Amino acid sequence: MEALCECIRRLTDGEAKIAASAATVKVPVKVAVEGVAFGFFDDDESPAPTEASVPIPPAPAIAPTPAPAAAQSSAPASAQESSSIRVSVEKVDQIINLVGELVITQAMLAQCVDSDDPQRLEKLKFGLDQLDRNTRGLQEAAMAIRMMPISAVFNRFPRVVRDVAGRLGKEVDLKLLGEGTELDKGLIERIVDPLTHLVRNSLDHGLETPAERIACGKPIKGTITLRASHQGGNIVIEVSDDGRGLSRDRILAKARERGIMVAENPTDTEVWNLIFEAGFSTADKVTDVSGRGVGMDVVRSNIHSLGGRVEIQSEAGVGSRMTVRLPLTLAILDGMSVSCGGETFIVPLAFIVESLRPTPGAIMTMGSQGRVLQIRGRYLPMVTLHELLGMPVPSGAGEDGILIVIDTEEMRMALLVDALLGQHQVVIKS
Repeated sequence: MEALCECIRRLTDGEAKIAASAATVKVPVKVAVEGVAFGFFDDDESPAPTEASVPIPPAPAIAPTPAPAAAQSSAPASAQESSSIRVSVEKVDQIINLVGELVITQAMLAQCVDSDDPQRLEKLKFGLDQLDRNTRGLQEAAMAIRMMPISAVFNRFPRVVRDVAGRLGKEVDLKLLGEGTELDKGLIERIVDPLTHLVRNSLDHGLETPAERIACGKPIKGTITLRASHQGGNIVIEVSDDGRGLSRDRILAKARERGIMVAENPTDTEVWNLIFEAGFSTADKVTDVSGRGVGMDVVRSNIHSLGGRVEIQSEAGVGSRMTVRLPLTLAILDGMSVSCGGETFIVPLAFIVESLRPTPGAIMTMGSQGRVLQIRGRYLPMVTLHELLGMPVPSGAGEDGILIVIDTEEMRMALLVDALLGQHQVVIKS
């Protein structure tokens, strides 16, 4: 739920313009929507960052001498280096070619507009279609510049696995799959810590010792697999092992011992999600690898902050799989524009299950739970978008409107809005 609220707040922070097919509409979100008249709308753009050259510190002098100026600036230059990207010539050439096509199309459209000949309308339509294709291609090429292979992250794990396995006395075979899968550079930099914790968790809690594996009829060497792939508009990263799997009884016992509220007959998914509670740990003793109860809650929080989610699958005696789903880029988002109380918001499509108009009697009040929606024999809590974001609810807000069924890791709920304005691909501009 925090991920959804944070994403909506991020999209509604600032001012932007949405270019629709017929007109430019101002809304209180800093985005640009891909359409016929797609464009980057900020009038004064910041200049493109230039790549900083990092001076090489001089060799130590034999006699004490003042440090050269280049050495003094090495620290700031090193900090700037992290904001630069190595770009292949092919990607730059692709953008140059697309810009050339845009210039040609613009000149053709200018000729059509200056002419009063009705027969040129067909050429004008063709030019607009061509402009749309070129703009889409330019957008994709520009976004591709920020993409980096996930091997930049995966390549650090052989050493991590070797060091931790050595301390734990375990034999481990690490498999890396999909190393060429590309994702946004911003994600590359921020996904390292969560993945490192998941791998260390598999090493410590998942895989058995060689003696335990022999007793279970398993190979002495355990296997940890890191796999990356693209699925739709997301990147999926899996951390799996062939270890002992999660123990339902052990997790439930620890949860009740800590006073965590647990359903009477929880599903496996509900039980597995308990390990994301703050301070939760099933380790018998604290080690330098785990046992402090700090980590999995931070992992989920970090992944949520990136607009992603983490899922767990496990089978006792077979192993576990942690699946992280992230958007391919932090700069583009598929969203649904909605109106509520005279304001316009964008709800990420990743959280939307369906939309519907409530029927008479479908919305009711159930004691302390407040208003709920009855849908296909199930009761979902119902809130307005203003209530969800902690904003004042406009006067006159009632039950008329459209309900959007939202699914987050924590719960499924019904979100009441005034109207759906349309589905867009949103460009987030900082």
